[in-house]
Amino acid sequence: MKINIVRGICIILLLCTFYIIFGFSSQDGETSGGISKKITQTILEKSNRYHSLEEEQKKQVSHRTESIIRKIAHFSIYAVVGFLLMGLLSTYKIKNKWKIAITMIVGILYAISDEFHQSFSPGRTPKLTDVYIDTLGVILGTLIILFIQKIYYSIKWQ
Repeated sequence: MKINIVRGICIILLLCTFYIIFGFSSQDGETSGGISKKITQTILEKSNRYHSLEEEQKKQVSHRTESIIRKIAHFSIYAVVGFLLMGLLSTYKIKNKWKIAITMIVGILYAISDEFHQSFSPGRTPKLTDVYIDTLGVILGTLIILFIQKIYYSIKWQ
């Protein structure tokens, strides 16, 4: 009974995460860029060093920071995907190598489909580098679950 609740929660959260990713990919370039710019400006406004820069330098720093923030967003949300997928699969009696393989395949396929989906949104272009970054996020989420399991089983058997 308890395991079914965990599975249900993982599935619901995973579907919500996929829905959020789909929503972000559906945004046109202007909307997506506007969100990134707003977050970037909020972060940079807190920096005294940023305020001391000349306008051209501020534009360069803002552009680089915005790019980094977008990559962190990709990485982070796909780390959640990896975490939830691996967490869900960990409720089944499957060898870890298969759990990892399934998590990676589903995560990578969703990342590829996400980039493909972006190609239909005005002002957006798919990027292979984003798939790589997404994959790294899935790997991190998977590793976090494996680490939690290792700690859990080491405590359980003491």
